[in-house]
Amino acid sequence: MADKVPRLSVVMCAHNEEERLPSCLAHLGFADEIIVLCDKCTDRTEEIAREFGAKTIVGSWDIEGERRNRVLQEATGDWIFEVDADEHVNEELGKSIRNAIVDTEFDCFVISVHNYIGERLVRYGWGASYGTSAVRRLFRAGRKTWGLQRVHPSFELIGRTGPRLDGALLHYVDRNISDMIKRLDSYTTARAADLRASGNIGSFANNFRRIFSRFFRCFVSRKGYKEKGMGFLIALFAALFPLLSYLKARYDDE
Repeated sequence: MADKVPRLSVVMCAHNEEERLPSCLAHLGFADEIIVLCDKCTDRTEEIAREFGAKTIVGSWDIEGERRNRVLQEATGDWIFEVDADEHVNEELGKSIRNAIVDTEFDCFVISVHNYIGERLVRYGWGASYGTSAVRRLFRAGRKTWGLQRVHPSFELIGRTGPRLDGALLHYVDRNISDMIKRLDSYTTARAADLRASGNIGSFANNFRRIFSRFFRCFVSRKGYKEKGMGFLIALFAALFPLLSYLKARYDDE
């Protein structure tokens, strides 16, 4: 008797993504099941998801980790792959995912990420709180749990990590520099709320010092300098993230 072919669930959380969602879903034909969590949506996000045959969950969540855990609970597949509405799975990655989950000793796999600003592929400089070039998004059901943070939640992933798969997740991060600035403002506001909730917002001196170490890592160690001005901006925003979050936590409620 042939071994059972593992079922694959693709899950995502979306908020008012009617413009980007169709293209994202069109690249998920390799999945056995698609589940879209619609968080505070007031546009056609849910309708579009259903048109593509996805199961939908509708509600309101203030904590990113909570909504990510919620959509994981609905997955019925043996393996789960997480994707966001601003990402596309290229054909090579889709095939790699299906091949990787068949009769493997590993519990999760590393996925390469190609980050775009507008039409420009930005290969270098990503890191810290502002982006990444690799993620662990493919894992066995029940192996991943997200922390309860509002932005960039931590996660626990149990089991053995396999190699990086062929292909890439194409991440359309921002349309332009103005969007990058808006994202920095949004992320630091959410992070400030997490800091206040923790009861320990840190100190100005410590967060000020982190500007230099984070900038160096992104611009020099991760070779952001190869991207010239765009690499400088990514390093600058990553460097400012902790200090701006601290300042908002400290002063925004006064």
